[in-house]
Amino acid sequence: MYAFVALKYLYPLERISKTLDAHRAYLRELHAQGKMVCSGPFVPREGGGLLLRIDDPAEIAPLLAKDPYHMEKLVADTIYVWDPNIGREGLDGLLPRK
Repeated sequence: MYAFVALKYLYPLERISKTLDAHRAYLRELHAQGKMVCSGPFVPREGGGLLLRIDDPAEIAPLLAKDPYHMEKLVADTIYVWDPNIGREGLDGLLPRK
């Protein structure tokens, strides 16, 4: 199962940029743990998206709570739990389970 998390910046990009390195470092940890498939900013840059691999939707909130953007209350999020069917094999193969 997957979760797509859409992040909406609540502050100007100038403020967001001050926490960007810590945010990305945390996302790299999630990727290394096999919890995040990919992430990146939206165009135009008003927020960004995360594609998480989850076993249970209850995993999402604790993962997001450790993100510096969430810890500093810089973003609002919209979460979509997703169970893809077409193309699932390719998506599952992008990141090995840890």
